[in-house]
Amino acid sequence: MMMQHLSPCPRPTQRRALLRQAAALAVLPWWANVQAQPGIPAPSPATTMPPTFLLARPIPSSGEALPVIGCGTYVGFDAAPGDAAYAQLPGVLQALFAAGGSVLDSSPMYGRAETTTGELLRAAGSRAKAFIATKVWTRGRNEGLAQIEQSFARLATDRIDLLQVHNLVDWRTQLATLRRLKEAGRVRYVGITHYTASAYDEVQAVLRAEKLDFLQINYALDDRAAAERVLPLAQERGVAVLVNQPFGGGGLLRRLSGKPVPGWAGEIGCASWAQVLLKFVLSHPAVTCAIPGTRRPEHMQDNLAAGSGPVPDAAFWRRHLASVDV
Repeated sequence: MMMQHLSPCPRPTQRRALLRQAAALAVLPWWANVQAQPGIPAPSPATTMPPTFLLARPIPSSGEALPVIGCGTYVGFDAAPGDAAYAQLPGVLQALFAAGGSVLDSSPMYGRAETTTGELLRAAGSRAKAFIATKVWTRGRNEGLAQIEQSFARLATDRIDLLQVHNLVDWRTQLATLRRLKEAGRVRYVGITHYTASAYDEVQAVLRAEKLDFLQINYALDDRAAAERVLPLAQERGVAVLVNQPFGGGGLLRRLSGKPVPGWAGEIGCASWAQVLLKFVLSHPAVTCAIPGTRRPEHMQDNLAAGSGPVPDAAFWRRHLASVDV
């Protein structure tokens, strides 16, 4: 019998290249489906970049792995078909999913963002790729239920991966509703959110009093107060952490954008200030995933690059942060 010739195992660099090629090919049928949908623009050649492979961290309450970079939909996804902004959003999702990302965070207070997210996922047939997080942002049991049902409809899904009480509004009432939905299998995880240090006392009180799956909180290079008490408490309580405003609400990134990226950024695989800022956030051991918002595919791709490669320790930042004027 003739023996089939076997190629030697590829070297690690070759293997990585082959994996990237396979991942890129894997998204082609998905984009063919997108292009077949009326009103959904195809990605431009500039958005068809080689994928990055994201690190993942476990959700403490379940052990499920969650990619460390996601996408917030505030402002960026508040767009309608026919808008120039809307035309860019399929490329944002392409970049996210091609890199192995999944987290899309929205809210009923983000204008049209939930509806846009649902439209794009439905058109692409990519609901299974997404970890959909949204929020309830109202007072009263009946009002909360009505808003949540509206979110299910807008997101075009029968199950929401993470439902959060937005900014702790009527949190006792709404958490009770979220838990019933979780028990019924319509919601997978429940949590709370806030975005300002002035609320940290109440955030900590809820973390101590309630069993939660997730906390969403603000944390950035120029906004580190959460690291003092909130992030350690979340870690102690076994609560996953989503970080909003990892660019300091946008102001920090704008201030740094005109300055050269420091040479030491290359030591941690960073080629842009956005990557440096995200890598700083991911360096905290309590952080599960950062969710910078964007509507531009090239920014999504840049953000995703921070989710691979080395994650520096506290000693690294102590050595280098003095050179960053924030």
